[in-house]
Amino acid sequence: MPSPTARLRDILQLRFSPLFAGLPARTLEGISPRSVWKRLAKVAGYAALRLVGNVFRPIRNAEDLHGKVWLYVVSQNNYEALHFLSEALPGAVLVAGQSKQIGRYNQQVNRLSLRRKLLYYGQFPGVLLDLWKMEGQLAWRFFDLIFNAIGYYEVYCRALRHYQPRAVVFANDHNDDARALLLACRAEGVPTAYVQHASVSTSFPPLGFDLSLLEGQDALDKYRQCGPVQGQVALVGMPKADAFLSQKNENLQVQCVGVATNLLDETPAIMEAVDYLLREFPTLTFTFRPHPGDPRDFALLRQQHPTLRFSDARQESVFEFLRQQDALVAADTSTHLEATLLNVASIYYRFGTHTGTDDYYGYVAHGLVPRAHTLAALGTLLRNYQQHKPLHLYQQAAYYNATLGTAEEGHSQQRAVRLLREWLGETF
Repeated sequence: MPSPTARLRDILQLRFSPLFAGLPARTLEGISPRSVWKRLAKVAGYAALRLVGNVFRPIRNAEDLHGKVWLYVVSQNNYEALHFLSEALPGAVLVAGQSKQIGRYNQQVNRLSLRRKLLYYGQFPGVLLDLWKMEGQLAWRFFDLIFNAIGYYEVYCRALRHYQPRAVVFANDHNDDARALLLACRAEGVPTAYVQHASVSTSFPPLGFDLSLLEGQDALDKYRQCGPVQGQVALVGMPKADAFLSQKNENLQVQCVGVATNLLDETPAIMEAVDYLLREFPTLTFTFRPHPGDPRDFALLRQQHPTLRFSDARQESVFEFLRQQDALVAADTSTHLEATLLNVASIYYRFGTHTGTDDYYGYVAHGLVPRAHTLAALGTLLRNYQQHKPLHLYQQAAYYNATLGTAEEGHSQQRAVRLLREWLGETF
């Protein structure tokens, strides 16, 4: 049986990657503060609000979790990727950790108690010392993340023994709590499946589920670079896009443009780009959409640009947002793929100078979207689309979506359900 240190290292492997350690200081600050004192304060806050707080917070689930197929979610996006299975698979229930934030779906998921997580923190000093010997300064730099991850595995093993789920279906393969549950499932002999919910990168952990339903060849090629691929693999397209693929944008000229940003994008560069776009294209309608997890206040943009529209990613799904756009400007986000699937002209433009995640998903390298290195180049591309937007941009996404252009286009949910039903029947 692996030691607690070995398990924590597996659970946190993405945190110890060069990619994560090389993220911009501003981005890392929101995840793990640079100041030791702030990290200690974060640990204290986590201990008080989560560890102790969970002890006094009762769990009252609307559904019985015993013997069910668990659909495990760690975010709003995960929920939207797996919700269709809760209706299509008999005995499937949506579950999340006790205090996990699932955006607008917080009240619609069942919860796994984490009260006993507090009991395992005696491991922390030894685990931290062992990881410091293995990972060097990274272990000390991210000791708050190590602290947060302790106990997930043990608590989830106990939950699996208590509820004895038929199987667990994941939409995330790299978050700390998701990886802890995956390891617990392996230890307890619970079958696992994975439904890809967004584009993947070669920095992810190796694919290690009994059944993996990937969107397209791009994901499989990348996972093969991550390490040995375990279990069965099938390419099913993008289930969450089914309802929208028949609503492709057929406008021949760009009139509405979305600007989507993420946590890596730098505020001054975002402001500069929005200023430029609204100044250079006064006849176009622009909508600004920050990442749902972005804590920054963009009120100044509202003040400076009264005509700029805003999309709340916590209330409006990405496809609802894209249906209102003819073009998209963004950096490293899977929204490029989702836009292209709807025949929205998407342009890759980096908001800032950080290069650690340059073309993170390989969209530019594989010709899915064009790249603008400067604002002037961005303006040129947008003017070209303003004059003429092709009607067959979506065909470039076939490498990423296996059902595109086939008889099963728009039927990925049915394909995923059929494969999961077959797998569940074979498993039991």
